[in-house]
Amino acid sequence: MNELSGESSPYLLQHAHNPVHWKPWGQKAFDKAASENKPVLLSIGYSSCHWCHVMEKESFEDIESANLMNEYFVSIKVDREELPDVDHMYMDAVQAMTGSGGWPLHVFLTPDKKPFYGGTYFPKVRLQGRASWKEVLQSVAGYYHNHFDEVVSQSEKLTRHLQESALASLTSDVALGPNQEEHQAICTLMMKKMLAHADHQYGGFGRAPKFPASFSLQYLIDYHCLTKDTESLQHVRLSLQCMQNGGLYDAVGGGFARYSTDDIWKVPHFEKMLYDNALLLELYSYAYLIHPDSAYESVVDQTFLWLTREMKGKEGMYYSAQDADSEGVEGKFYTWTFDELKQWIGEDMESFATYYSIEEGGNWEHTNILFTTAEKMQAANPQFRNRLPAILEKLYAERAKRIWPFTDRKILLGWNALMNKALVKAYLHTGKLHFLQEAIDHMNAMFDYLKHAEFLYTHSYLKHSSNIPAYLDDLAYLSDALIELAKATGEQVYWKEASDIVEHLDKHFTTEGQTYYSFTHHHYTRVSVNKQEIYDGALPSPNAVLCKVLYSLGITFQRSDWTKRSREMLLGMLTRMRTYPNSFARWAQQFLQINDAGISVTITGNQATKYYRQLYTMCKRPDIHFEVQTGESSGTGILGKNEESETLISICRDFVCYPPLRDVNSAFTEINSFQIGSL
Repeated sequence: MNELSGESSPYLLQHAHNPVHWKPWGQKAFDKAASENKPVLLSIGYSSCHWCHVMEKESFEDIESANLMNEYFVSIKVDREELPDVDHMYMDAVQAMTGSGGWPLHVFLTPDKKPFYGGTYFPKVRLQGRASWKEVLQSVAGYYHNHFDEVVSQSEKLTRHLQESALASLTSDVALGPNQEEHQAICTLMMKKMLAHADHQYGGFGRAPKFPASFSLQYLIDYHCLTKDTESLQHVRLSLQCMQNGGLYDAVGGGFARYSTDDIWKVPHFEKMLYDNALLLELYSYAYLIHPDSAYESVVDQTFLWLTREMKGKEGMYYSAQDADSEGVEGKFYTWTFDELKQWIGEDMESFATYYSIEEGGNWEHTNILFTTAEKMQAANPQFRNRLPAILEKLYAERAKRIWPFTDRKILLGWNALMNKALVKAYLHTGKLHFLQEAIDHMNAMFDYLKHAEFLYTHSYLKHSSNIPAYLDDLAYLSDALIELAKATGEQVYWKEASDIVEHLDKHFTTEGQTYYSFTHHHYTRVSVNKQEIYDGALPSPNAVLCKVLYSLGITFQRSDWTKRSREMLLGMLTRMRTYPNSFARWAQQFLQINDAGISVTITGNQATKYYRQLYTMCKRPDIHFEVQTGESSGTGILGKNEESETLISICRDFVCYPPLRDVNSAFTEINSFQIGSL
């Protein structure tokens, strides 16, 4: 029988009514497979996945397909967001077998959890050479029983390959690290390689489907800030403008869809993910700091508005995703007929239609996506542009009357940590205090609901705390966010919490002789592969984030073991990042920022946080290590007690500390005289 009705995951509950005898992940299901001599069918997806919904309707609600699954397999459903370690192993297995991956993910396992066959979406009937789902079920069941020895041999070889590949080897061809000249040359090489893959007409990188590529764009801004290079900044500005003008950005409600299905950012895959919007909130606010364009400010404000009114739970944390589909149709909630728009917009319809490329017959599948260009924006009547915000707000009110897409109200620690950092950065970049207050309140909510006596933190929350221990990315992103909040507030408790997290990671996520951290707590592994995640995907590599965290905490707490490990991690990735910088953009960003003889700025006193933001925005240098303290020292390394609460700025460079300064302008002049450093 279907056993998903007692689960908390919204994705699993979506499948609780299927005639398939789904089971949740657990040893009970594998024991059943062993006792009945059946292979396991593992199906992995997530609540806002369009093709997951399609396959459910076509096959999992189909009685004939369900009967085959129930007769020949033990079927397990997994929410990839809830159990990312399971998803990582079997996604790697399918990619190794087929050369590609994605969701829905379907993997056939032996009862001892070893994969032997898999794929992604399978249609109900044979389509364009792709076998139908029923054909796959029958073929795999027959092969499993008629060629069992081959299945076992194949699954064991594949599992060994996955275990060996899970360890991240050091690939640096520089033994001691590059000198300053070599460092600059490598940074320039990575910039040029990124731009070699750039779309210089429509922004972004590569061809469709096009993802926002936040990490590469962040690197290009950092590179511009340190070198004053104009080409890198121009591509960032082109990309941000085209993404905002396209259907990728929800002009009516705010927020970004996951990716564009075309080169020009017009037609999105309509699902909205928290992590994408957190990363883009930070990116657009950063661009606003460098080039104060009101368009960037609008994106920041409107995206934050969407997050707070549609994605924030009563606990004070943010939900994971909104679906692409409503009423069974992808994008129905977000698109418009010509007549609808004409009815609600009235006399401004002609200008609106020109501005947003609206057509009577629809500009996409007989309906309209709001899509504009820089040229259309410039040509628009100024009076119309002034009325446009009110028009869009009216459209939002009308759209709110529709049947809403499903919102996955699962709260994930890592994604919320990315959001928290984005809030702090939005405050620093725009000066708007409500972003900082929200970050403080949000961090307190994570402390209240996600801290755990045994696990330190739990991975997720939905109505009640989960029993899933936090993963590496959860804790890496959280420690990074805590450090940013510590600097913005001057509160030392956040530094201490970040250091406690790294102590926990050192104890439970490391293996002797290995430089990089494993993805799962060693005591709570569910699968035989505990991967050391080093690639940037939709989310930043947790090891890359920890590289920066270790560097910051190592300086603050005078922990040479942490700064040494940070250096080893970074140098170990050097060959990879300079060969494939777009795939290792977060590492490239750390390489640009981190250096042993770097700049450290300590600000103490009752005006410390004010001075910090002023100096941060004046310098615009990502290679500065800031420490900020408004009160007395709590023993966190180089921060010292300032008896008179006079605000002092202490600058150290090349292992030399200079006399404290009392005003921001003098500190800026001194810092600005320093060149980009080296490892």
